[in-house]
Amino acid sequence: MSKLSMSPHIHSGMSTGGIMLDVIIALLPAAVAGVVIFGLSALWVILTCVISCVALEALFTLIAKKPQSVKDLSAAVTGLLLALNLPANIPLWQCVVGSLFAIIVVKCLFGGLGQNVVNPAIAARVFMLVAFGSLAKAAFPVDAVAGATPLAPGATMPDLLTLFTGYYGGAIGETCSVALLVGGIYLVVRRVITWHNPVAFMGTVFVFSFLMEGYDPIKALSMVLCGGVVIGAIFMATDYTTSPPTPWGKVIFGIGCGLFTCLIRYFGSYPEGVSFAILFMNILTPYINRWTRHKVFGTGGAK
Repeated sequence: MSKLSMSPHIHSGMSTGGIMLDVIIALLPAAVAGVVIFGLSALWVILTCVISCVALEALFTLIAKKPQSVKDLSAAVTGLLLALNLPANIPLWQCVVGSLFAIIVVKCLFGGLGQNVVNPAIAARVFMLVAFGSLAKAAFPVDAVAGATPLAPGATMPDLLTLFTGYYGGAIGETCSVALLVGGIYLVVRRVITWHNPVAFMGTVFVFSFLMEGYDPIKALSMVLCGGVVIGAIFMATDYTTSPPTPWGKVIFGIGCGLFTCLIRYFGSYPEGVSFAILFMNILTPYINRWTRHKVFGTGGAK
C-alpha cells in the first residue's frame, strides 16, 4: 500500500467508534424525516437493515473466530445508509439479502473495516437494483398521490421547496435535502469530513445540469437536490476507506462522481446514476491516491 503522508503523525483523538457515532447522529435527521414522510414502513426498513447488518457481522466474526467488531458501530452505519437508500415499500426479506451482501460479501470477506474496496452500502444497493429491480419502484409520501419520481422519463420536477422538504417519491433518506444538509454541516463542524468531496460532487452536477438544461440555474439546482446526489455526496463519497484522503484527491473524486452521475442521468438507461458513479470512483481511488499523494520533502517523489 502506498504511503500518502510522512511522519511525524499526530493522533487526533478520534476513534472509529466515535466517528461512526457522529455519522449516525448526522443521519438521524434524514431517518426521522423519512419516517415522517413515508410512514412506519420506512421505520421497519431502517430497523431491518440495521439489525441485519449488526447481527450478520457479529455472526461472521464469531464463526471466523475473530475479535468482535460490532462495537465500532460501522455495521450499524452500513445498515442505516443502506436503508436510507431504499424505498419504504421494499420487501423486508430483500433488506436482509442486501444487508448480507453488504456485510459479508463486500466487507467481511475482504478483511473487515478498512479493507473493503468499495462502499458496502452502495455496492449492496447496486446489487439489489440488478437482482430485484424493486428499487426502481419508489415509495411515495403518506397520503400523497403516487406518480413518477422526478428523474423518471416524462416526470414533472417538483418546485425547490418540495425538493428541500422531501415530500415527493424516492428512497427513504434521499428526498429531504434540508435534513441531509444539516447532517453534513454537523460532520464538517465535527471534522469527521471535509467540504472537498461534497462540494466538488454537487458543484459538478450543478454545472453539468446547467449546461444541459438550457442555462437555467433553477433546473440545475433541482437536479442537485433530487435523487441521491445530496446523500451520496455527503455520506458515501466521503467514506474514509474508499475515497482519497488528500484534498486534491477528494476534489478529483467528487468531480468524477458528479460527472458520471450526470452522464448516466442524461445519456444512460438508468434515470439515476449516483450509486454507479460512486462505485466506479471507488475502484479508481487507488489510482487517484497515486496521482495526488504528497511528495517526500527533499526527494523527487513519494516513496
